[in-house]
Amino acid sequence: MATQPDLLKGLTPLDAESVIALATPLDLAAGATLFRLGDGADAVYLIERGRIALSLPMKLAGRAQDVVVEEHDAGQTIGWSALIPPHRFTLTATAPLPTRVLVLRRARLMEFCEVSPRLGQLIALNIAGVIGHRLQVVQAMWLREMQRAVTSAHA
Repeated sequence: MATQPDLLKGLTPLDAESVIALATPLDLAAGATLFRLGDGADAVYLIERGRIALSLPMKLAGRAQDVVVEEHDAGQTIGWSALIPPHRFTLTATAPLPTRVLVLRRARLMEFCEVSPRLGQLIALNIAGVIGHRLQVVQAMWLREMQRAVTSAHA
């Protein structure tokens, strides 16, 4: 992997290699769905190359369609729901172009963290950062909608 994934920030190269060794590569064709909103989440994904779009299904103009909430590129982590109960994905993930992800199964990652608590703590802090980023994105979207509602109410 060219750049160190955000999940592995602060780990030594040797420790990062140990975590990556737990993963299985998965190639996705353009347009492929990695997971859907509500699916059971048992893996975290490190994007090795390509891009993943995270979307939310919405009804627009009377028909259902997926609206992209955010996109992630190489080095970024998706699927943190696998580590947070109730272990269900909160968005749908698709590959808009050919993409390779590294699949880290929850059970293997948790076993690794139990054996290496220091590394487990770093990984947990990095996951918290990934979740914090999502909260910032959602907050920005919510604020835009609130501003629109207030503006249209006063117009």
